[in-house]
Amino acid sequence: MGRAVTRPGLRPLLPWVGLGVLVLAQICYPLTVGATRAGLTVATVVLGYLLSVGHALLTRGPRAAAALVAVATGGGFAIEALGVATGFPFGSYDYSGELGPKLAGVPLVIPLAWTWMAWPAWLTAARLVSPGVARVALAAVGLAAWDLFLDPQMIAEGYWVWRDATPALPGLPGVPVSNYLGWLLFAVLLMAALRPLAGAVVDRAGPGDAPMFALYLWTYASSILAHAVFLGLPASAVWGAAGMAVAAVPLALALGRDRRPDQPGQRPRQDRQPQQGPPADATA
Repeated sequence: MGRAVTRPGLRPLLPWVGLGVLVLAQICYPLTVGATRAGLTVATVVLGYLLSVGHALLTRGPRAAAALVAVATGGGFAIEALGVATGFPFGSYDYSGELGPKLAGVPLVIPLAWTWMAWPAWLTAARLVSPGVARVALAAVGLAAWDLFLDPQMIAEGYWVWRDATPALPGLPGVPVSNYLGWLLFAVLLMAALRPLAGAVVDRAGPGDAPMFALYLWTYASSILAHAVFLGLPASAVWGAAGMAVAAVPLALALGRDRRPDQPGQRPRQDRQPQQGPPADATA
């Protein structure tokens, strides 16, 4: 009797399926208006949240996923509630009612957005630089630079408004510079806390993290295209392209090198590298 063939589990495919659904939702965004667009915005954030937390759980286990939720979701809500109440560290702003239920003046979906992009930003930094201050800094910039796209887009939709939007970056009226500095401050605190709470399993990136790298690069490229072509926000397309390029461009180059064989006839590097960290179906 022949030996049974072991089929790979479906779990490594789940993040790719989630990413596909998320991309489809984002493609639909420019095609909608009004309440439909607001509802799609909330749905997209929830999808992104489930994708990132689910990937952390599948590839790093419950401790890492719980740490991500604690520092990004819990911390994100705390910093937003502080910001709405006091104006620190972002500046004085108010949320409209279009993003769903609020707690302490903060739509419940907002902390999910922090979590959605915090995880791929961390893994990108883990892929590119060694542990330490440089990794925390790159991960923080990789997350905070996303807001160069996000805030102008959400302001244009009326989802929140700044009471005093000066001084602002050239071409981006309506959003004070203090907002971007506040994002960077919280991103540094978030990334500095993630590693101690999550443990050594988040120290290195591996092949199982490909969906998160794809998510980060998709967010970068699609945001440039959407702002420049579909949303009428060319200045934020330029600012966001420059800001996220600090992490996105080195990531794209590194992934390209991994796929390039060293010599004719050899497999791409990523196929020859051992998994860095737990396998994609690790549960602890």
